[in-house]
Amino acid sequence: MRRTVRGAVSVVLTAATALAVVGWGGSSDAAGSVASPSLQVGGSAWVSVSVATLWRTPDSTRAVDAPALANPARIQQWLSDMTLSQRRALNGHADTQALLGDQVKVVRLRPKWAKVVVPSQPSQLDPRGYPGWVPRRQLTARPPVSSPQQATVVARTAWLSTDQTDPARLFRISFGTRLPVVGEDGTWVRVEMPGGVVRRVLRSAAVLHQPGEPALPASTKSLMSTATSFVGLPYLWSGLSGFGLDCSGLTWLDYRVHGITIPRDALPQSQHGARVTHPGPADLMFYATAGRVHHVSMYLGNGMMVQAPHTGARVQVVATSLPVYSSEYSGSRRYYSP
Repeated sequence: MRRTVRGAVSVVLTAATALAVVGWGGSSDAAGSVASPSLQVGGSAWVSVSVATLWRTPDSTRAVDAPALANPARIQQWLSDMTLSQRRALNGHADTQALLGDQVKVVRLRPKWAKVVVPSQPSQLDPRGYPGWVPRRQLTARPPVSSPQQATVVARTAWLSTDQTDPARLFRISFGTRLPVVGEDGTWVRVEMPGGVVRRVLRSAAVLHQPGEPALPASTKSLMSTATSFVGLPYLWSGLSGFGLDCSGLTWLDYRVHGITIPRDALPQSQHGARVTHPGPADLMFYATAGRVHHVSMYLGNGMMVQAPHTGARVQVVATSLPVYSSEYSGSRRYYSP
């Protein structure tokens, strides 16, 4: 479940200390990025790591978060290092994430941090997009290459590999990641990374499409199939990737690959779209306590729904009639109509 009102931040370790832990460096990363223009307030930037977590403040990071602050971001290590209580404590430290290649707008700069907004994630917190702080080393100001095709990852995660005849694996990237295509080579798609380096992704893990077109054509069946493909994935507060999802991250990411933009958080998701009295397949269902929406699921029909429930649980398909949900049900919204 996802709370949308920000509370107090418990500072366990200062950002400066955490960044020292990961060995803060310059603008080059371990994947071999090339020199790029400097970040500028008011300018655009692009995420240059598999998953960039947006922190509430530069002081919100903890010692255990060091792998998530690196470039390349070591997301799997970060998730495996956290205890259950440390995962729960992400509430108050971070609220969302952005994927490799996502565009952001820079609104403030500090020596090692950038405050950004993510235009593709509509938010009640900022009309320009979801706000948060990102390590500067996880961003590049170099615009992506113009290409007639994009590759969108449609596997839960996929390996990003070197651009060689016998590619070597570098790190995994997430479902929903979009990168410009610069060529194909048999079973591989050659894509350009933010920063200008060419890498490879297995053709079987991605869909090629024109920029501006959805990776997956929208349909009720496809929306539900995509949502249920994440069954078994651990819940992660702020999660917006194939490594971990929160409740509204699941619905947002699903709709994104189908070319439909919805708000990032459960509360504003419940305030947009078309209100429906009785949910139909692929509609979103909302749950509230004391009138405050805190959770969202997707209806699958036949009294079943798919959801990312809470920290310590996994994405699951459950009955809508379960008392814990039926007692808090507060309405449904439709974002797709056939």
